[in-house]
Amino acid sequence: MNLTLTVLQIVAPVFLLAGIGFAWVKAGLEYRIQFVTQLAMTLSLPCLIFVSLMRTEIDPAALGALSVASVVAYAAVTLVMLALVRLARLNTRTYAAPLIFGNTGNLGLPLALFAFGDIGLSYAIIVFAIMALWSYTYGIWLVAGAGAFGKVLREPLVWGTVLGALFLWRGWQTPIFLTNALDLVGQMAIPMMLITLGVAVARLSAKGLAQAAALSALKLSLCVGIAWVVGRYFNLDPTAFGVLVLQVATPVAVTSYLLAEKYGAQPDKVAGLVVASTLMSVAALPVILAFVL
Repeated sequence: MNLTLTVLQIVAPVFLLAGIGFAWVKAGLEYRIQFVTQLAMTLSLPCLIFVSLMRTEIDPAALGALSVASVVAYAAVTLVMLALVRLARLNTRTYAAPLIFGNTGNLGLPLALFAFGDIGLSYAIIVFAIMALWSYTYGIWLVAGAGAFGKVLREPLVWGTVLGALFLWRGWQTPIFLTNALDLVGQMAIPMMLITLGVAVARLSAKGLAQAAALSALKLSLCVGIAWVVGRYFNLDPTAFGVLVLQVATPVAVTSYLLAEKYGAQPDKVAGLVVASTLMSVAALPVILAFVL
């Protein structure tokens, strides 16, 4: 019961802030999605990722088997989801990235901390960093479309992740005044993303949600299965194994919606995936945690 309540407490702000955006649109008030998306993706979110990675303290020994296992797990998830999209004849630009990448940041990290303590959080940061690098390079290429490699190189999210990983690896820190400023800018990201998500949800149809629910169920089952097999293959210790399964199983990330909005890849359908998969995770994540604890 306590674990279920914790999951609800973590997920509830997602729906409360999205509800603000939903109510805002229904009230007929103006909301400039393009401006908010550009502000979040160009400035706020890169700062959030950079500071989060830079501040993390990880035992260098933890970068071994878990790092390799995470790479293998996401490579397998990528291949499986691309095959699923092709077999279902779905739009690759719209559906591939959301089905591959999960909400390992603002959902996976706090859950790992609660379930496994500080060591679990450190492990979760490793998985998050690997997923973020893959998401903000290959993931952006998927959404932006073929021939978009130049767009990837110009994407602030990529450089925020690369620099954060570099500072983490080298143990570097920015001056305190700069860190505090970057932290303040980064704190804008999640509220802006969630309110913008609510704006998009206001345009969803019941048909879109039904398809989103089916795809979300497939994503959850496939991701859990892949992470479980990979974790056992690499013989990870119980904590690392639990964190890997938990992180790979997280629902569709809100950033997937922002990328779809930025590059015109049917953002309303991606918003449906975010909502359906996050709702599903309220029931699924406690069950997953019960098996890996």
